[in-house]
Amino acid sequence: MSAVVLVFSSGMNVPLAEAFKAEILKKEKAKIINVEEINLPLFHSKSERDLPSSFESILLDLKSAKSMVFVAPEYNGNVPPSFTNFLAFCSKSSKDWRELFNTKKAVVATHSGGGGAHVLMHMRMQLSFIGMNVVGREILTNYNKPINPESLTAVVDQLLG
Repeated sequence: MSAVVLVFSSGMNVPLAEAFKAEILKKEKAKIINVEEINLPLFHSKSERDLPSSFESILLDLKSAKSMVFVAPEYNGNVPPSFTNFLAFCSKSSKDWRELFNTKKAVVATHSGGGGAHVLMHMRMQLSFIGMNVVGREILTNYNKPINPESLTAVVDQLLG
């Protein structure tokens, strides 16, 4: 797997994730993982045994990915709970969770009903903390600001370059 597009919503972020996948597919393989569809339980110290059976294949996809796109809406000026929950399960469900993220390139993107800048900032900080190399350019869309195709191409070029 060359690139994984992770989407943390079933709303307008799904079409944004699909746009990323289509652009990436012009150059490399890509796959979308909708984290909401995994139905992860709320993470707590005993929740590792409650993982869906499909989670192991998701960990394999992340391990083999060269790059990732994180697409999430802004929730109360922060990331959605599914984002933090997913990273918690990844870090506790792999023998070496760093191999899932460390030194890999990432892009952050959002379609938010509000401003969206905060979710991008929080994702960038969290992903950098776990060792990802987050591309400087990001994508922010909303109902009044659709995605700019040239910006999408430029961001994907930076991600894959």
